[in-house]
Amino acid sequence: MIYKLTEEQQAVKEAAREFTQRELLPGVIDRDRDMIYPKEQVKMMGELGFLGMMVDPQYGGGGMDTMSYVLAMEEISKVDSSASVIMSVNNSLVCWGLEEFGTEDQKQKYLTKLATGEWIGAFCLSEPGAGSDATSQQTTAVDMGDYYLLNGTKNWITNGGTSRIHLVMAQSHPDRGHRGVNALIVDTSWEGVEIGAKEDKLGIRASDTHTIMYNDVKVPKENRIGDDGFGFKFAMKTLSGGRIGIAAQALGIAAGSLELATQYAQERETFGVPIYKHQAVGFKLADMETEIEVARLQVYRAAQLKDRGMEYTVPGSMAKLVAAETAMKAAVEAVQVHGGYGYVKEYHVERLMRDAKITQIYEGTSEIQKLVISRNLLKGELYSPMIF
Repeated sequence: MIYKLTEEQQAVKEAAREFTQRELLPGVIDRDRDMIYPKEQVKMMGELGFLGMMVDPQYGGGGMDTMSYVLAMEEISKVDSSASVIMSVNNSLVCWGLEEFGTEDQKQKYLTKLATGEWIGAFCLSEPGAGSDATSQQTTAVDMGDYYLLNGTKNWITNGGTSRIHLVMAQSHPDRGHRGVNALIVDTSWEGVEIGAKEDKLGIRASDTHTIMYNDVKVPKENRIGDDGFGFKFAMKTLSGGRIGIAAQALGIAAGSLELATQYAQERETFGVPIYKHQAVGFKLADMETEIEVARLQVYRAAQLKDRGMEYTVPGSMAKLVAAETAMKAAVEAVQVHGGYGYVKEYHVERLMRDAKITQIYEGTSEIQKLVISRNLLKGELYSPMIF
């Protein structure tokens, strides 16, 4: 696979990098330390079109391809993973899910505001007892005729405290198992929606992660996405694309770690020479560069498959698995290259190391990605086309 960016894709990449250096880099350490949501920066991301990149322009989006989205995610994640996860959820999970499966009325009412960043969205699947085992939904949506009565608790919800719209998976037919789950559009201004305290996390600390409680929330029937019982399938299809976004985030963290390590290795001297001239350091950088390029090929391949309308579930899992593992390794090695300085916040790499860990966990752990890949392999259905 040889990839060559189009002029539009290159422009998106450059715009994202320029925005990141100008608006996100200043204050990123303080926001991380104090768990400050980047409100003004997110507003600017909306104005620049980064929050609805793949949405059709008729709904206020940029009409861009997945590849452009991945390039922007990569650049932003090099510096501020908190900002990029806000962007990822709004783009990959909320806007894409609504545009792909929502009704025209739902798109006009909600997608037009989400795509422009006027409103921010959240994707509510995980529960206290339903993380990797997403089939075990305990949140209920009881059919009351012209509305659903929603009750339950959702955990680890990115954008939980700042979002106006939640896409909530809830069980309407317990006897049907995961085939009884519905996906509902919930407006957080409605009575009965309660936002829990912001989680004090290891990494991506400036993004707002909350527990959400729904207490007798009345959700109109017209806010159901798809047919009755489509909710679990909706969640899985949406997450398949979302994994490409998180893979791009992990790739950005890895690439950002290498950039910082390379810069430091050129500036720092020991025994009279820059440390990159020591084989122990130079080989670390070489390994990082090689592994990051392998991850980049996987991520770009998954994005191109999606853009071409080809099957991307397994390639997306491969991309997320490889990119997340590479991010963790590259960030740890960047800290090692920095030595003692890598252990303090001033040099950024310790933050990247903390941010990298979550890419191995959310939107499907590395173990879940291996499960997806191995199940398809053992069924003889592993889809691995080459792209030229």
